[in-house]
Amino acid sequence: MVYENVDISPQENLNDSRVGLFLKRYKKAESIKDHWKEKFEEAYEYTMPQRESFYEETVGQRRTDKIFDETAVVGIQEFASRLQAGMTPTFARWADFEAGTEIPDEQKPDINEQLDAITSYVFEVLQASNFNTEVHECFMDLAVGTGCLLVEEGDAISPLKFNAVPLPRLTLNSGPDNRIDQIFRTRYIDYEDLQVTYPKAILPLDLLQRTQNSRSKCQVVEGIMRMYDEPNTEKWKYCVVLPKHKIMIEERQLKGNASNPYIVFRWNKASGEVYGRGPVFNAMAAIKTTNLTVELILQNAQMAISGVYTFEDDGVVNPDNIQLVPGSLIPVSPGSRGLVPIQGAGNFDVAQLILQDMRQNIKKALYMETLGRPEGTPMSATEVAERMADLSRQIGSSFGRLQSEFVNPLLRRVIRILTKQGRIELPRIDGKEVKVVPRSPLAQAQHQQDVADVTRFNEIIGMTFGPQMLNMIVKQDEVAKYLAEKMNLPEKLIRDAAEQQQLANQLQNLSQQGNIGQDGMGQPPTEQGI
Repeated sequence: MVYENVDISPQENLNDSRVGLFLKRYKKAESIKDHWKEKFEEAYEYTMPQRESFYEETVGQRRTDKIFDETAVVGIQEFASRLQAGMTPTFARWADFEAGTEIPDEQKPDINEQLDAITSYVFEVLQASNFNTEVHECFMDLAVGTGCLLVEEGDAISPLKFNAVPLPRLTLNSGPDNRIDQIFRTRYIDYEDLQVTYPKAILPLDLLQRTQNSRSKCQVVEGIMRMYDEPNTEKWKYCVVLPKHKIMIEERQLKGNASNPYIVFRWNKASGEVYGRGPVFNAMAAIKTTNLTVELILQNAQMAISGVYTFEDDGVVNPDNIQLVPGSLIPVSPGSRGLVPIQGAGNFDVAQLILQDMRQNIKKALYMETLGRPEGTPMSATEVAERMADLSRQIGSSFGRLQSEFVNPLLRRVIRILTKQGRIELPRIDGKEVKVVPRSPLAQAQHQQDVADVTRFNEIIGMTFGPQMLNMIVKQDEVAKYLAEKMNLPEKLIRDAAEQQQLANQLQNLSQQGNIGQDGMGQPPTEQGI
């Protein structure tokens, strides 16, 4: 394949000022990424060698020369799978749409019922799309620090289309509020596929002719930049530029909530930095040491198996003619010792101890121990819940960041697309908010501590002062609602206020009838009375 060399030096006299401004911003963002490329490349080489390089197009290229131990490679796969199972489990409803706090309480039951049906449909569409496969790729990039998911409109068969943007092809920059407001994606596309990839693109005549005759690849830079000319309005400018030709083939504005199709999320972030820092960074020293140790062990093992020999240079023994195979005859001079093996200097026991410690550090950094399978019988549901709660405590800060940078923007984007397609319609609630409530296993694990605290308080007060004092102190009906919410009990299983009042009246009437009967009034006749 033929690839073009791109020079986007800002000193060049560009004919189009918009293209010049775009490339200037792109080059500035690339200069920030240059400080990270070496770190990112090293992390990918040791943990995800199958992914493409940060420096060149490497489709199908072998990049496993530095891998001698598979602990980190397997650990990244398990990290992504475990995080996916904890945040966006397959074939599960891991979030709910509910009426916000601004909605009056008397309206919430009806609105929540409508939102419940919308939530069910949204997750049916998600599960029928390629979401689960693409989000796994994003979580693998997240292990290094930064993931990106492109959410676009699909077709009549699949309304949603997802695409994991690899970190080597992603360039970011932040804005005045330290939020990511410039996202660039670099692609290499065949000239003949430009019109298919970008149907709305306007290509010059000479470029159209080239697309029909050229089999080479063209560098394409997609960019989306936040615009601040309208306060309190989410507005983005989307551009597609061919840097080699200094032309912009597509330009449009995206306006409204969740109009940005790129969902960029980070594991952790240092102050003033754009890119995230993932658990791989914490494990890099152990990963490199482990690979080096295994490499030395293999070299020592090769020496131990094949051997290293000395011989007397007596003019008879010729090492070029010696073949160390069974049954071989090696001529030596009288009195010569022949070939003498050298004892290996390496200590396999010490190497194994170092290797064991380093592998343990890698597993700890990638949270492989938290949900590790115990020897023997499989884990019970209680043990799984406890281990998930432990994992939730370990990644609490990162989980909160993922909730705000990934889950909420993702669902808002999905709602926008499905609403635009006319597949769903949000209930009219006078412009008040609709909140996203996480229901993932990790979110539920965090709620378990709240449930445990309330339950323990009830037990202590009830055992110490009795049930009457407990009812005087605690609103038990509100406690029941609180526990139902924390334990993700379906809304349809909870009686509404009217049903609760009706049931309370019935119980009160039965209680009064019982008191009357005890006084001898209104007591039904017995068999003897008849």
